[in-house]
Amino acid sequence: MFEVAVICLVATALMAYVNHRFIGLPTTIGVMIIALGLSLLLIGLDAVGVGVLRDYEESLLARIDFTEVLMQGMLSLLLFAGALHVDLSKLRSLRWQVGLLAVFGTLLSTLFVGFTLWLVLPWLGLSLSLVWCLLFGALISPTDPIAVMGILKSAGAPKNLELLIAGESLFNDGVGVVLFAMLLATLHSGVAPHWQEAGLLLLHEAGGGILFGLLLGYIAYRLLKSIDSYQEEVLITLATVLGGYALANRLHVSGPLAMVVIGLLIGNHGRALAMSERTRHHVDLFWELLDEILNAVLFVLIGLEVILVSFNAGVLVAALVTVLITLAARLLSVSCPAGLCRRRFGLPAGSWKVLTWGGLRGGISVALALSLPVGAERDLVLALTYAVVVFSILVQGLSIGRVTRYAIGTAS
Repeated sequence: MFEVAVICLVATALMAYVNHRFIGLPTTIGVMIIALGLSLLLIGLDAVGVGVLRDYEESLLARIDFTEVLMQGMLSLLLFAGALHVDLSKLRSLRWQVGLLAVFGTLLSTLFVGFTLWLVLPWLGLSLSLVWCLLFGALISPTDPIAVMGILKSAGAPKNLELLIAGESLFNDGVGVVLFAMLLATLHSGVAPHWQEAGLLLLHEAGGGILFGLLLGYIAYRLLKSIDSYQEEVLITLATVLGGYALANRLHVSGPLAMVVIGLLIGNHGRALAMSERTRHHVDLFWELLDEILNAVLFVLIGLEVILVSFNAGVLVAALVTVLITLAARLLSVSCPAGLCRRRFGLPAGSWKVLTWGGLRGGISVALALSLPVGAERDLVLALTYAVVVFSILVQGLSIGRVTRYAIGTAS
């Protein structure tokens, strides 16, 4: 495993260098494009009889459990790092908007994508059962905080709109993972859980994750406040994240939500009241570098994983239709809460366009798709997931700045 990690890190460093030296795109998008292009090149070489390089990449990826690496490794660190610099006082003023989008919006999008895909696929010569379609809806509906927060920095959106999108992305993946887990249990058992059971599970996972994050965040805050030594304080934050995520999984509460809560507490109260200026500098520098490195590695892996996805003409058409369905679902899940609570949202005219186009999907969706039971259904779901993620990051991610300037500029 160490050798695989070294190879991934070296490949990421080389791709980051090539992007910075010759391409000039945001690091996450640039390295993903290079990795994606490399994988497609190897697929092309394999088609003309030179398959040794493709075989090597496939053997390398076979030694990486992408779901395990992201969901049980990178995710805790990336979510904490993302939440660390979110202004809690400003986020608190948007709590109802974030809550509506994260819970109601994710649920609405899951249902819309699932039922629409179930109705449309037979017209394209493909089919998935309703449970599989809803599973796809659950894994593709949450916006990915890793992708969103990495790309929004350069979008130039108004600060309250940027904070709303970032806040939603930090919380809705916890809701999506719970919905995914319930639907996966339904797939295995063949029996749908009663709405009361579903509600209790959501309360236990999401509510328990938030409470656990508050408790662990407070303990970490007290430890940080009791000393003034940046080496130990950086170590405390790292141990809190890794140990806390592992313990949350043991307690069957939402680890992602716990990490977001801990990041908000340490990033606001911890930085202001428990750290000296020197400690703040080193903590910020450590987590910023770790965030950048892990983000780059993650997006390289996403680009390389395309070599494991099976596409044909029918699936490509279905993928294009699915991209349109997910965009329509995003528009619906944004416009309904905003329309119901127009005064509460209080955003500039045209913000719905930015909210819709800024709903990026990323590695979490791919990881959930890869965790599905092996079979023809999983292959189709993985192909559709990959198509949406690639479109989201490359097309939406590269154009979100222009969409923001157009939407807000024309509205004003």
